[in-house]
Amino acid sequence: MFKTLATLGLAAALVSGAVTSTMAQDAKPVKIGWGAWSDAEFVTKLAAKLIETKLNQKVELVQADVAPLYQGVARGDLDTMMMAWLPQTHADYYAKVKDKVDTLGTIYDGAKLGWAVPDYIPADQISSIEDLKKADVQQKLSGTIQGIDPGAGLTRLSQKALTDYGLDGYKLQISSEAGMLTTVDRAMRGEKWFVATAWSPHWMFGKYKLRYIDDPKKSLGEAEHVDILARKDFKSDNPKVAAFLSRMSLPIPDLEAAMFAAQETSYDQAVDKYIQDHPDQVKSWIGDEG
Repeated sequence: MFKTLATLGLAAALVSGAVTSTMAQDAKPVKIGWGAWSDAEFVTKLAAKLIETKLNQKVELVQADVAPLYQGVARGDLDTMMMAWLPQTHADYYAKVKDKVDTLGTIYDGAKLGWAVPDYIPADQISSIEDLKKADVQQKLSGTIQGIDPGAGLTRLSQKALTDYGLDGYKLQISSEAGMLTTVDRAMRGEKWFVATAWSPHWMFGKYKLRYIDDPKKSLGEAEHVDILARKDFKSDNPKVAAFLSRMSLPIPDLEAAMFAAQETSYDQAVDKYIQDHPDQVKSWIGDEG
């Protein structure tokens, strides 16, 4: 959800894969765009499964980077996307298309960016980004903040935080989500000190005992909501799916547990398990549409 790449033509940027379906061949598929982040992958595949099995409509999943997704929905090449981080993280993308898209609803609330530390670091040693200026803390952390992709919004904000807090003795270790997670896993097993750039929802909070540290200057932003955007006229063209998506909402702890299950098994298995374990929630989403 945070990756920022140079704008590409949608035809060149999109990699699509149709969900297998037994729907009528003449039905136009619902095209849902998504980015390769674990929360977006789970909720998108959950929605796709329910649209196909409960609403009897074919779905085509289209994977791309964030900028082409916003452009695709705005142009009508995509019907919807379920990963608009607002009001801050995707503010620039949204500002360019806000008059060309509709918001169907919020898929989850209370999403956030931040810096996280393992729970075994005493809170009286590190409870705030301000604490990182302590000489002994800086030494234990080797003057390093574990980061992710160079083009990510979280990376941009983390670099800003280094300046805002005067953390001149630190470097932001640019890597990738996978690289950051490898570092976290290795450090957790050895109970070594680290600070990592992080966001919620993420399955690592289901696997590891981590906590965010305070950001009194709000350099990394505040809690956000993740919205479902649709092309103009989608609500009138496909009212059943639009109504279903407008009701779809997941508590972040449930989502993080499901994302962790997907890491342990597969997204398809985690989606099936979520549907099985939350029948009342699913029924409320489907409503009278099923």
